[in-house]
Amino acid sequence: DAEEYQPPIWKSYLYQLQQEAPRPKRIICPREVENRPKYYGREFHGIISREQADEILAGVEGAYILRESQRQPGCYTLALRFGNQTLNYRLFYDGKHFVGEKRFESIHDLVTDGLITLYIETKASEYISKMTTNPIYEHIGYATLLREKVSRRLSRTKNESRKASVTSEENTPVEKITSLVRRAALTQNDNHFNYEKAHNFKVHTFRGPHWCEYCANFMWGLIAQGVRCSDCGLNVHKQCSKYVPNDCQPDLKRIKRVYCCDLTTLVKAHNTQRPMVVDSCIREIEARGLKSEGLYRVSGFTEHIEDVKMAFDRDGDKADISASIYPDINIIAGALKLYFRDLPIPVITYDTYSKFIEAAKISNPDERLEAIHEVLMLLPAAHYETLRYLMIHLKK
Repeated sequence: DAEEYQPPIWKSYLYQLQQEAPRPKRIICPREVENRPKYYGREFHGIISREQADEILAGVEGAYILRESQRQPGCYTLALRFGNQTLNYRLFYDGKHFVGEKRFESIHDLVTDGLITLYIETKASEYISKMTTNPIYEHIGYATLLREKVSRRLSRTKNESRKASVTSEENTPVEKITSLVRRAALTQNDNHFNYEKAHNFKVHTFRGPHWCEYCANFMWGLIAQGVRCSDCGLNVHKQCSKYVPNDCQPDLKRIKRVYCCDLTTLVKAHNTQRPMVVDSCIREIEARGLKSEGLYRVSGFTEHIEDVKMAFDRDGDKADISASIYPDINIIAGALKLYFRDLPIPVITYDTYSKFIEAAKISNPDERLEAIHEVLMLLPAAHYETLRYLMIHLKK
């Protein structure tokens, strides 16, 4: 039952270490420094040597100053005391402060994040290296993904279909409702097409404490602590993202449009075999347009084609493209052509295009057919099925 869901137990060791990390201590320069950059405060000490910086920071863990390099005037350095030694980092500013990939609004935040990272990587380097060896993901999947949607779906289908339910045969225990079970339930569903899809990870800043949904460990730092899949919402460490399998299940709430959306993402989000735009348009064309002269050659009105595009983006598979709304079948044909033109990755993908061209140049018919077949097998499943369906339609 959906009410029996139990969240996973997160591992808090790294969170405790973050709480123990040294706090930044700004060492103010006692004199007024000429030509101090306007984006630095009184922690800027002007042109001083490494040795002088070491003397200023000596004995104060987490203390920091900014200085201008003696060897390279105009270049600035963050001098930071950690582990009883002074660490020096080349400092940059482009509207935000940074020494690496992360960019911060203030030097204080940069130093805070740096101390957390240094402390955790020093205290738990061996632990971090082993975080991915026994991931919670393998046991329960990514637990928070579409949890409410799963609960609603399960309660709705509980009495309608044994196939779509997460309960197995009688006398077997009910599994916990996680995204792993959700995927298993969808796989059992006749309407589900289990195309492989990689996660679309992007660096993300999480508000408040956050845990990795792959290894269940705390994601440390102030900003850009990890990555989030923009299609399904999976949150993981950057290093853990390399181990997550290609099992992304896009959430319709995150897919903002139909046109210009990656083909595999769209079909998985809508749980269809092919893009519903292709199915809807071809169904309409075959119903009332096969005897229309100039089909796919004569253009429909551009503004009407844009209306169809907006209808699919807004209403999805409920878009009305019937003859009562668009009597000119060339508008529907134009909308279908526009869909294919707007795909970020074509139906015949960039990787396989040249291989199709080479296969078509083979003079021997049997060899040519075999070569084309081999290239077809290289297409992603959703692309292959869409191309197959389109060819059947064009033959008609």
